[in-house]
Amino acid sequence: MFTDMRKALEAEALELNPLDTRQSATASVVAACHARGKDDLAGLLEALGLPCGEDDLVRLLPHLPSPDDTPTGEPMPANAFTATAASMLRNGDDPAHVRETLGLTESELAEATQHAAQHTPDSDINAPQAADHDRIESLLDWAESHPAASIRNRAARVRADLSELAERHGADQAQRAAEERVAKARAELEAAQVQLRKVKTGGGRTTAVSTGTAPAAIGKRKRTSQELAAIRTWARANGYEVADRGNPPKKVMDAYDAAHRSPTLAEAS
Repeated sequence: MFTDMRKALEAEALELNPLDTRQSATASVVAACHARGKDDLAGLLEALGLPCGEDDLVRLLPHLPSPDDTPTGEPMPANAFTATAASMLRNGDDPAHVRETLGLTESELAEATQHAAQHTPDSDINAPQAADHDRIESLLDWAESHPAASIRNRAARVRADLSELAERHGADQAQRAAEERVAKARAELEAAQVQLRKVKTGGGRTTAVSTGTAPAAIGKRKRTSQELAAIRTWARANGYEVADRGNPPKKVMDAYDAAHRSPTLAEAS
């Protein structure tokens, strides 16, 4: 209340100009950031004389505080635009969109970005997917209880699509895991078959020892395509890099032979 009549008269004589589009949008965002829900936001917009149609509310819903937000107890910065920008950035708005909407300078945007980073809880940083899921669920809950049938029907279609995607994602993961198990089992089977053939034919190493051939000559014998495939599979499983075709490097084949050498042949060597 004014105690000085002169100041009261001066204030009363001030001309009130209507808000332009940018000022109206900024004021609406500020109201959304301080609203406690959709109904509260509608009441605030109506009390402030700001647009409060259904399209306006839908546009401002992302700026509503999350239900699990807790006040930090810190004072709001002197620059209200910077505080609003920081709130928008924490809600996931693009920096360029924030700057254009609020008309910030580069320095003001940088200050808002720094403020948003300092006041973002660790749980929000480490679990962005959980926050996105909660926001989607909140939006779907609102849409499903909307008085307009078109919005309720759209929410039902979205939820059905999400359910179908979740089932497809689970099926793909199960298929990928099964394929990996089959590939591993196939690699082990191929390696066992190669080892069995070696034992049946003497493995080539017994002949080399009996004839006085140097052990190094073993790695130079011609390998079958099945043996080469088994060697490549074993090499990849044990951290070696090999091409999809052609003979693997000698060190890889030597390591494979050493790993699959039968106990009898190992003792003989």
